[in-house]
Amino acid sequence: MLLGRNGELNQLNHYYEREGSQIIVVYGQKHIGKTALLKEFSGDKPAGYYMARSCSEREQVYQWSHELGMKELTGALYPSYTDILTTLVEGEDKKKVLVIDEFQNMLKTGSTFMAELVSFVNNPQNHSNILVILVSSSVGFIENSMLKKIGEAAYSLSGLLKLKELKFQDCVDFFSGFTRQQCIEVYAILGGLPGLWSNLDVSCSVKENIIKNILSPTSTLYYEAERLLSEELRETAVYNTLLAAIAGGRHKLNDLYLHTGFSRAKISVYLKNLMELEIVEKVFSYDTEGNANVQKGIYRIRSRFMHFYYKFLYPHMSEMESRETADFYTSLIEPELKPYVAEYFKSVCREHMERMNETGGLPFVYDRAGEWVGKEGNIDMIAQDEDAHTMLVLCNYEKPLMPYEDYERLLYCASKARLHVDYIFLYSIGRFDEKLYLEAKVKKNIALVSMSEL
Repeated sequence: MLLGRNGELNQLNHYYEREGSQIIVVYGQKHIGKTALLKEFSGDKPAGYYMARSCSEREQVYQWSHELGMKELTGALYPSYTDILTTLVEGEDKKKVLVIDEFQNMLKTGSTFMAELVSFVNNPQNHSNILVILVSSSVGFIENSMLKKIGEAAYSLSGLLKLKELKFQDCVDFFSGFTRQQCIEVYAILGGLPGLWSNLDVSCSVKENIIKNILSPTSTLYYEAERLLSEELRETAVYNTLLAAIAGGRHKLNDLYLHTGFSRAKISVYLKNLMELEIVEKVFSYDTEGNANVQKGIYRIRSRFMHFYYKFLYPHMSEMESRETADFYTSLIEPELKPYVAEYFKSVCREHMERMNETGGLPFVYDRAGEWVGKEGNIDMIAQDEDAHTMLVLCNYEKPLMPYEDYERLLYCASKARLHVDYIFLYSIGRFDEKLYLEAKVKKNIALVSMSEL
């Protein structure tokens, strides 16, 4: 089932329907759904597919031509890329789609692939029409190294399409058998990555899925975090140290310096690499007049599955090996799961605000929004329009009832941020204090949003 990708599908069809041949790059982190999207797109079209290996250029052409059975056709054991491309499009009258997966492997070990591809595509005598889709899971390479690597061949690219994580609403649609709260938990643990969602069993509870599909050494996800890290990065010992430190609550550069013993310069370089891979992010507070009261430049683990792994599994490796998985969950995950999910419940609430903003369901249409990270407390979301009308958002996941004191705390943070507040949206996984119901009824500018509305 392809969810949440209508925009991307339309873009691919736009390229396909254009006159002539094109080369485009489709990229996004692993498990984000690139394969499912391209299968859906190419299903009714003449198409070819090749998964590029991490190997020498000579081995690459050998493997590709071997898959096509070219030795039997041409007698060539090590043909050129041009020979392979010619074989692929022979006899096609209709525009063909050629998907080359993990194509960065070709660029890293050879210099002829892009030159031959561009020459082939730009020469109409070689084919009728062709759409070449170069696919990559290496976000950092595409965004920071690809253009330098391919040089003038970059001018022949018709476009780049980056796949972003799916939204919470897509998660709800995917897990139609789960409750809203279960979907929130799954979204907090696996993020918007449908390739990870597919490992879960909707007939089991989230707890049972964690025990069976994440904590069990025989499960697919048990080693997945380490595998994702080692595939992209070399000095994993350094990265493990930093990620474990951030997951343990050390979010500032100085905290990481004091804990790891690494120099600040070294930490900055390695964090930059993690940010390029979208594993870590640097969070800057929403800009208000109360800048003196904010924390500046804190680091968080952006990848939710990586965050879950380094918070709950990595620090307890010995217990994972020595305890029963169910006991491990009950003792070391369950007591801390709610505070962990609470952080990501905020993103679910923000997504709901964005949806209402797009459909005109808010008091005004905001054009900028963000989180305010204060020294004495945070504001989960500030949204403003060009006339400085202001909405604040507060999210409650941990408490079965949102107390009036949380609302007062929000107003205190707003005063520290030096904000004039026009509207307030309070989200709660449970009920609201009766005093809050009365406040909302009297003031008219407070909205109480329950889980059923998400």
